[in-house]
Amino acid sequence: MIGLIGKKIGMTQVFTADNSLVGVTAIEAGPCPVLMVKDKNIQLGFGLASEKNLKKPQAGFFKKLNIPPRKVIKDISKEANVEYKIGDELKVDLFAEGDFVDVSGISLGKGFQGGMKRWHWKGGPRTHGSTSHRRVGSIGSTTTPGRVWKGHHMPGHMGAEKVTVQNLKVIKVDLANNVLLVEGGVPGHKNGYLVITKAKKKAFKKAVAKK
Repeated sequence: MIGLIGKKIGMTQVFTADNSLVGVTAIEAGPCPVLMVKDKNIQLGFGLASEKNLKKPQAGFFKKLNIPPRKVIKDISKEANVEYKIGDELKVDLFAEGDFVDVSGISLGKGFQGGMKRWHWKGGPRTHGSTSHRRVGSIGSTTTPGRVWKGHHMPGHMGAEKVTVQNLKVIKVDLANNVLLVEGGVPGHKNGYLVITKAKKKAFKKAVAKK
């Protein structure tokens, strides 16, 4: 389940080998140095950081490892039967054209939204004198349970939460520029940080097919 930390560059279009025009997202993926090796995970870093912007414990951590400071640090599940050492660099050649990946990131924040946009409510009647078109309406119960259920769909802050898009196909791997082109869109805004891992469900389907 090994992967990389990356940054969303933007979207574009490319032609595939069969001359099909495909919309892709360009991701700057890696290189990611290994900062720590744990039982089930490895800790990776991404993006150079200025030492003056670090707290003393963070600066001391990187100084001890003799690795330039990194902006983003993430734990990622390591691949079985592979030995990792502190200081090893994982690069975009971890993936190949035709592979499938899962991409996680923080979705675009949309501010405070009403229930119809946030939860896709149908809305109230639009005729016969009704004045409740997009309102919340009644949210409580009578004597049982006599309260509003926790988690009830209400207007509120929308977006800015972790989202994972699964089974995106890798269209191109540019090792020279550390760029990965994946088919379709990924969460977040331009220059937002992402975690790219090998697809779980595709790997599971392959394992089932072999059996």
